[in-house]
Amino acid sequence: MDSDANAHVLDEGVARTDSASGLAYWGPAVAVSLAMFIGVIDSTLMNVAIPSIVTDLDTTVTVVQGAISFYAMVMAALILPGGKLSSMYGVRRLMTATLLVYGVGTTLAALSWNVVVLYVGWSVIEGAAAAVLLPLTFTVLLVSYEGADRAKALGILAGVNAAGAAFGPLLGGAVTTFASWRWGFGIEVLIVLVALAFVRYLPEASLNETPTKLDIGGTLLSVAGTTALVAGVLLAGRYGWLAARRPFVVGGVQLDSFGASPTVWLVGIGVGVFAAFVQYERRVEREGGSPLVPVRLLSNGAFTAGIATNAVRSLVLAGFIFVVPVFLQTGAGYTAFETGVAMLPFSVATFVASVFTTGWRRFVAPKLLVQAGVVLMGIGVLALASQTALDATVAQLAVPMALVGLGLGLVMAQLIDMTLSAVDQRDSAAASGLLNATMMLGYSFGTAIVGTYLLRRFYDGVVDGVLAAAGASVSASERGALVAALETAAETATEGTQRAFLAGLTPAQRELLAEVFDAAIVQAQRTTLFLLALFALLVLLVRRFYRTKGPAATREP
Repeated sequence: MDSDANAHVLDEGVARTDSASGLAYWGPAVAVSLAMFIGVIDSTLMNVAIPSIVTDLDTTVTVVQGAISFYAMVMAALILPGGKLSSMYGVRRLMTATLLVYGVGTTLAALSWNVVVLYVGWSVIEGAAAAVLLPLTFTVLLVSYEGADRAKALGILAGVNAAGAAFGPLLGGAVTTFASWRWGFGIEVLIVLVALAFVRYLPEASLNETPTKLDIGGTLLSVAGTTALVAGVLLAGRYGWLAARRPFVVGGVQLDSFGASPTVWLVGIGVGVFAAFVQYERRVEREGGSPLVPVRLLSNGAFTAGIATNAVRSLVLAGFIFVVPVFLQTGAGYTAFETGVAMLPFSVATFVASVFTTGWRRFVAPKLLVQAGVVLMGIGVLALASQTALDATVAQLAVPMALVGLGLGLVMAQLIDMTLSAVDQRDSAAASGLLNATMMLGYSFGTAIVGTYLLRRFYDGVVDGVLAAAGASVSASERGALVAALETAAETATEGTQRAFLAGLTPAQRELLAEVFDAAIVQAQRTTLFLLALFALLVLLVRRFYRTKGPAATREP
């Protein structure tokens, strides 16, 4: 580890010995775990509350989904510059200010009287605060702990990350079913207050003795590149990945994209901007400036392989958390709360494995532990595919859910510590920001790729079922009309949109489509779970290029 720029932090006793204990010692871990929890559950908690928000604020599903997408875009766009701030300001003061800003945003969202207020409080204020909180969580643990305690603290944080993503639907379903969606934001306010009580245990100093300035040019390029990438991915579900499924209209004006989806253009622009970003950062570093992301990080093979692996891991997690609730609520008829209960074995297993397997590296090489975790995830996903049925019970799903959670927790317990320990401590803030940025991109791509695949397989299954149905009292011309209607209808992969679509049909048509919907969602779910298993295999392939370095390369005594 580099000891120059951060000697003052360590001399103040922030870095601890493995034998230390007590509330003051573990206070930083508690504070950042609570911050991570509210940052992760924010969108998943409210996903299940969309119908209630639509009714309460007299708006549309598209508008509310736009708020969720805008939240993700704001957070992803600002996360790299957000990670830089801990090198510019005192860690304790920065965490306090950010939590207060987040609290203001979530309070405003809870009290929102129209959609504009919801966007400002949730998407803008909370999204910007989360962009600072998430990289700060890893940074605080890197400077607060060493050895086995650092691995344990990062394991806890990893468990909170995954468990919070899965626990969000349970909490959101409970408050929406038994109270109001506003209580979801209200609970976040309470968590912020508890986190503020533990902030006093954080180090006061910044991570650098020499004051640094924000890299304005790098910030603008990173924001533009990330925004283009995330926007392109978010639009893929509606407009397609390559060829445009429908005209792209902005402000009433149709934009001619030569038949290509806007996703192609936006992702291409994003990649081009990031190429320019790397060149710009090289120039800033050559001129003795303070780049947003030190170029030496990008040439660190262990670190880059680690963030690539973590990005693919995030893709698998995001896809899993998206498709499982969609099937359980649409196909199996679960309520939002019952869906959360069904996913509870996954959440618990992820948290337990993340927290209690960090010490296993004393006996088994971390790389083997990650590989074993990926294998467990793959087995769990395939077992879940075998249990996919309209009458699937919570008990039948428990073991596959737990296997996926155990595998994910085992991967995360090792991967984050190995990745961040591969860099010098002077680069910990930038490394945390970059790790979180790629993690957010992984989440975005996972939801978009896996979600689009699920919905496309479902739609194709419905069309095939309508055209191939035998013995139904629906004429060939009526079936053709149904196919045409399906092509222009809103998404029919949710229970609400299915009911709305079926309500406009004749009884014979409704009977035919009800059976087709059921068969299509089961088949779509199974094939999508197989796709997730392939992505898990991709994690193994990426891991082959991983080379450990520094503290992560050695086993603890």
